[in-house]
Amino acid sequence: MVTLADIAKRCNVSRASVSKAINGHSDIGKETAEFIRKTAREMGYYPNATARTLKSGRSQNVGVLFVDKTQSGLAHEYFSKILESAKSMAEKLGYDITFISRDIGTTGMDFYEHAKYRQCDGVIIASVDFEDPAVIKLVNSEIPTVTLDYVFNNRTSIVSDNVKGMEELVKYVYSKGHRKIAYIHGEETSVTQRRMASFYKTCADLGIGIKPEYVIRGDYHDPKAAAIATRKLLELNDRPTCIFYPDDFSYIGGMNILEQAGLSIPDDMSVVGYDGIHLSQMLRPKLTTYQQDATFMGEEAARQLIENIEHPTLWLPRQITVPGKLIEGSTVKQL
Repeated sequence: MVTLADIAKRCNVSRASVSKAINGHSDIGKETAEFIRKTAREMGYYPNATARTLKSGRSQNVGVLFVDKTQSGLAHEYFSKILESAKSMAEKLGYDITFISRDIGTTGMDFYEHAKYRQCDGVIIASVDFEDPAVIKLVNSEIPTVTLDYVFNNRTSIVSDNVKGMEELVKYVYSKGHRKIAYIHGEETSVTQRRMASFYKTCADLGIGIKPEYVIRGDYHDPKAAAIATRKLLELNDRPTCIFYPDDFSYIGGMNILEQAGLSIPDDMSVVGYDGIHLSQMLRPKLTTYQQDATFMGEEAARQLIENIEHPTLWLPRQITVPGKLIEGSTVKQL
């Protein structure tokens, strides 16, 4: 095993200089530090994580809590983009990523216990039932956390501007002449609450009356639920002229039902999605949707969490709202 003393001997410097170079201290010349690190890599040196933890009090390990009820995992394009950008930022700042859950094998653990077991310096809470007592226990613990699209008073949150996003979509559809607008929304979450409130408010401001039967519960990232809801809308005597879907992936279920009914998009029915995932722009006709900045959300979640970990006495919880943008596709007809 290569030691710091071995590297010091090869580089003809002190052991202390090697330690400073390896740990990124600023009180050593840049060229010298790079030479030492290069030599260490060539010699096959890897820092001892356990020793580093004992010395710094940190494991350099960030936990990620991601519970997707549709069990799509990292195939979930929107969240996978968030998680990939969070991982890249964390690694850039010198941290590893570990997924945490309730259980390890046959050992029952809650989220807090798992985070402690994995020695997580902090946790990014990306997708979960935020009202779960196990989540609340983690958030109220000594472990720093950052939440995505949910606000706790004592923690930093990274939130998409769901209010502005829905407002822009409704105004766009209105500008195309649509007044009979249906909304298939996701399950009851804080995101849904914001989008629903913005949907109703914007419609009211524009003088659009929304029939109760035009608003139907679906589920996020669930084409089957969207298909069932679409079928219900098509069975109405007074059909809507435009359907809002909870997200771009769910829209695929609605698209299939519309095609089965012999309806053309957008000639016979206009549609819009939400999220702006890559898939939505590959479909034909290209989906009109609202793109959330998933990359920035992931990067900012990691950046804010690590700042909290490394500077706890200077840390103040904050809510960071991330704007998105409307993508005008070809799925909304001009009436």
